[in-house]
Amino acid sequence: MDIRAVAIADLDALFAYLGDQLDENGRNGMPLFQPMSRAVTGVPDAMRARFTAGLATKLGEPGWRRAWIAVDAGGAIAGHVDLRGRADPESAHRAILGMGVHRDHRRAGLGARLVEAAVAWARETPPLAWIDLDVLSANHAARALYARTGFVQTGEIEDLYRIDGESHGSVMMSRRL
Repeated sequence: MDIRAVAIADLDALFAYLGDQLDENGRNGMPLFQPMSRAVTGVPDAMRARFTAGLATKLGEPGWRRAWIAVDAGGAIAGHVDLRGRADPESAHRAILGMGVHRDHRRAGLGARLVEAAVAWARETPPLAWIDLDVLSANHAARALYARTGFVQTGEIEDLYRIDGESHGSVMMSRRL
């Protein structure tokens, strides 16, 4: 499985993959993995715009984002990982991680490979010194993956989200580079 940086030419395929991922959010026995209503389908326009603009933003500028995809032998996207900068310049040494793996490729080590690809890039990218993430408290599989890849829980907020009438907490995790 090839892991490579996302190019502008990849965006249509990436958004189709992300839309498929989001259509699983809290459905078909899957836990919620995005703090979004189950009624949301596909990639919301605002998310698409932030992602696209972030890829075109210079590293270190507010809103920057870098992303990688894993492509299977047939050329389909099997997983993704992205890092984005925090909004305030005093936190320019930290990035926020987001990721996902297509249902056909889960539990085969691809998630760990994607995280390590992002970590390797971040280590070579001054001034980054930390990677942070937020994960819904009930997403135990993701929390275990992040712990296996060196992230440490730094906090938890109970009842941070109210989604479809349900309370959901969020766990914050960080990894020093």
